[in-house]
Formats: sequence, C-alpha cells, structure tokens
Amino acid sequence: MDNREEYISNEHIARLPRHLKQFIKPQNYNAYTPINQAVWRYVMKRLVQHLSKVAHASYLDGLKQTGVDIDSIPNMYGMNRILKKIGWAAVAVDGFIPPNAFMEFQAYKVLVIASDIRQLENIEYTPAPDIIHESAGHAPIIANPDYAEYLRRLGEVGAKAILSNHDMEVYEAVRKLSILKEAEGVEQSEIDKAEESITQLQNKEVELSEMAQIRNLQWWSVEYGLIGTLENPKIYGAGLLSSIGESTSCLESTVEKIPYSIAAAQKEFDVTQPQPQLYVTPDFAFLMQVLEEFSNTLSLRKGGGKGLQKLITSNMVGSIELNTGLQVSGKFSRAILNEDNEVIFFQVKGPAALAFREKELIGHGIDTHHNGFSSPLGKLKNINLAIEDMGPMDLKAYNFYDGKWLSFEFESGVKVEGMNVTGIRNIYGKLMLIQLKDCTVSYKDEILFSPENGLYNMALGRDIISAFAGAADSNSFPNLYSESTTKTIKPLPSQSSHPLDEQYRNLRAYRNKKTNDPAFLKTMFDDIQLRYPNEWLLLLEILEVSEDKELSDDLVVHLEKLAASNPKLNSLIIDGMQLLSQSMTNA
Repeated sequence: MDNREEYISNEHIARLPRHLKQFIKPQNYNAYTPINQAVWRYVMKRLVQHLSKVAHASYLDGLKQTGVDIDSIPNMYGMNRILKKIGWAAVAVDGFIPPNAFMEFQAYKVLVIASDIRQLENIEYTPAPDIIHESAGHAPIIANPDYAEYLRRLGEVGAKAILSNHDMEVYEAVRKLSILKEAEGVEQSEIDKAEESITQLQNKEVELSEMAQIRNLQWWSVEYGLIGTLENPKIYGAGLLSSIGESTSCLESTVEKIPYSIAAAQKEFDVTQPQPQLYVTPDFAFLMQVLEEFSNTLSLRKGGGKGLQKLITSNMVGSIELNTGLQVSGKFSRAILNEDNEVIFFQVKGPAALAFREKELIGHGIDTHHNGFSSPLGKLKNINLAIEDMGPMDLKAYNFYDGKWLSFEFESGVKVEGMNVTGIRNIYGKLMLIQLKDCTVSYKDEILFSPENGLYNMALGRDIISAFAGAADSNSFPNLYSESTTKTIKPLPSQSSHPLDEQYRNLRAYRNKKTNDPAFLKTMFDDIQLRYPNEWLLLLEILEVSEDKELSDDLVVHLEKLAASNPKLNSLIIDGMQLLSQSMTNA
C-alpha cells in the first residue's frame, strides 16, 4: 500500500508546495525484512544505553515524544500522529535530495526520512541517509522547543542560500557513493571510484557558495554538534546520535573540541571519514545567535549586483526583490552594471514570475512570462524623483499615466520609449510595474527590447535589496527542483530475501510470545553454527531470550571465539554481550 495518502493526515505535509511533494515516497513498511528489524533493534538498544550517559537531556525524552520505538522500525503514519503534537511532520524520501529542497522541507517543519535501512555489514555507520539516522537521530531532539525553532529557521535561511554548480556536483557524487555503499553486489572498485570522485571535488579550490557555507553550519550543528562545555560536552547532532562508533569516539580527547561560532561556516568536512574536530555550543539559543550573524552575510539580506551575479552563476531558479517590493523569479542570465557596480539592467532567460510579498501577481506567472523578463533599474536622468516615488501630480507632469506615449532616459543611459498601457501599484500606492506596447529599450548601441517582442513589462525600482535561491512564491515553479538522475538501487524481489530471514522471523515471534523452548533455540543455534559460521547478530538475539544456562554458556563461548577471530565483528559482539549482561543485572 502506498503510505503517501496516510501522510496527508498531518497538516504540515498538506501545505507543502508541489515542487516538494514530488520527493515524497511511500515507506513500504512491509518491505522491511526480519534482518532489517534486528539491525534497527541492535543499534537502538546500544545507542540508548550509551546515549543515556552522553547525549543531551532532551534526547531520551524525545524518543518517547516522537514515537521512535526501540524494538521496531518506526512506521511513518504512527510517527506523524505523534509528531503533530509538537508541530512537526515526517515524510519518506529516496536517499539524498537536493540541498535547497532538504532545507525547504525543514523550513516547513517537515523531517525528510530516508526510509531505507543500512545493511548488516554497515551496522555501525553508513554515509547514506537511512531511517536510523533520520528518525533515531533527528526526530527525538526536535522535541526540544529551542532546538526545533533553530532547525526551522536554519531551513528557512538555507532554502534561500544560493548554490553553485560545484555544490550540485558534490551532491550528486555523495548521493551516488551512499547508494553504492548500501546496495548489494556492488564491486569494491566501483565504490572506490565514487569515493575518489568525491575526494577530487573536495580538493578543488573553489570559493564556498552560500549553500556550501550553510551546509557547513548544518553539519557542525545539526549533524555533528556537541553542547555544553568544552571539558564535558553532550551530544545533540544526529550524525553522532545515530552512529554506534562515533557516539563513543567523538568524546575522546583525540577529537578536538572548538567553541561554535560563525567560523564553522568556513570549515568543510569529509562525509566518508570520522570527524577530527567538533564544535561545541553552550546552549541551543546560541545556535540561533550564530545563524542570525551568518544570515547578515547572505545575498538574501545584502542584495545588490553581487547577489544578482551569484544567481546568474548558479544557473538555477532564483529571485531578486526591488526596493518597491516587486519580486522577480527565474533563471537570471544577464546583468549590466555601471561604473559603481550598480545594476542598471537585468534579464531572465526562460520562464519568469513576478510577485509581491511572496504572492504571485495575477497574470504575471510563468505562462505569461514564458520567454523571460528584463528591466532597467535606477533613477531617471534630470529628474530628482524615482518613478515609484512620484505622486499623482508628478506622474501627470511626466506623462506617466495610461494611454500616453512615454520617452525617457535613465541616469545610466538606458532609454525607453513606448505607449503606456497600464501600471501595477504596491499596497502603499506606489507604482512597481508598468506595461508598454510598441516599446523599444536601448543602451548605447544595443537594442535590449524591440516592439516585435510584444508587450513590455518594466519593473520599477532603484536597486536590488535582496537576492535569493528559489521562487518568491513557492507555487510559481512546480518543477523548481529536478530529481537526481542517480537512482537508488533496489533489490529485485528474488534478491530481497536472505537465507536467514526465516530464522530471524521465527526468533522475533518467539520473543514476542515470551515462550520458553530451549530445544527450539538449541536447534536454531546448531543450524547457524553449521551453515553460517560468521553470523553473530542472530546469536545475540538467541542469547537474549535464552533461559537455559547450558545453552547460554555455549552461546557466549561461541560468540567470544567469533569476536576474537574477526576484528571487524569484535566490538559489535563484545558490546552486544555487555549490553545483555547489563540488562539482566538491571532486571
């Protein structure tokens, strides 16, 4: 059954714009295998036991508040029922999604959860976003109101941060590596090649884009953040909360602890390696303080020619806002600057939309402006008043009213002439757009717009006060984000089952029924020793439910031998056995 319809029960999902809903996928809960459930259970039991000592106090309480159960992979429908109480929602997605889309979901207070789960071979850590990382790492901590508001605000700012082509190359490379690492039957050489591709991209000397900087802030706070004092910090970052290995190693003295500050925006990271340093915030309120300081550096607040140039370089849909409040969205392709580097003319190539206060102007969407949009900016030559500042008498004096032929020149030298058809005013009564027919726009010896191009809609404004990624009205571009061409590798139905699935299923049923049948467990143990000599997780589960001392002793001896002979399994087995021992002691 497609669970997507069930998600709509949460009001936060219902109000998402269309361009985000395209990423929502069904969870397909029944596709989780008994081994998947055992992996979830093992990781969660170990994490909760360890995190009770080292995680921020909000974490364990948040597990209960957000509907994350230790024994079973969470069902999205159940999570959404509970998340609604704290004002959030969750949706399933297919692995990594585009950076701006991820941030925008967050701004709408919706967690995106990759519904796949790591393989048993990657039980300690995976670079791929999986349901352990997303639901057990991200979800519980948002039960803290201060942190939840920081997460929302970070998403709001991040969704507007301007990307570069390099950002998208890194995104695609990381997505590809995460898919290959979690897919079955992939050659190691192919994984090595994908890792090398990421290394090469990371080694490129490129200026950090706005998105790259806010991605760094997200990484060193939301994903890998510590909170408290440098001497005794606690964990709150989801990457640490969901990693068996790093939730322990991150607190060791070999990992440098640095006071969190805006400098974290410049510190890049390697997703394939443990982090050599981590940032510590004194409290969640300080995260918001740093974010506010960082926001002041963005084109979102600074605007100007530099902001417009960033949009042109990104070659993605972005928006500018003029001092009149008019917002123009589309793929900006050109800017003409004067000697003071002020924008005197801009152009959008392809579909464009006009808005005011994030609401598309009626009749000025991408259907109307499917061939683009352009306009001069600035003040008129020899006239002290800007057009948008003119009162009724001023407008009449300069023929700025309907049905009159206009001919004027900007201080920049841009000339406009044509028949004034109509104008649109903002809520303060000032003109922000005029429409002309038979219009010619020229600059020096270049014709920028000619009558055969149709009606000319000219924006009014002296300067650009804001430039940001995405559309001003979130519904203006239904295909704002394109899905990745790198698709996840799903196992074929014939490949999705493991020979041990039935054994895991039987043992899960045995544990749920709370029966006592030593002969059944002994038979299962003997079969595993004979046919699957490296199996360890199922043996830990048998040991957990065994009430027969002789069988338990045999299991312990076998597991200890397996741990001693296999370094990769050593900590997994030993820690699992210690966890069982502590559970029995506390029982």
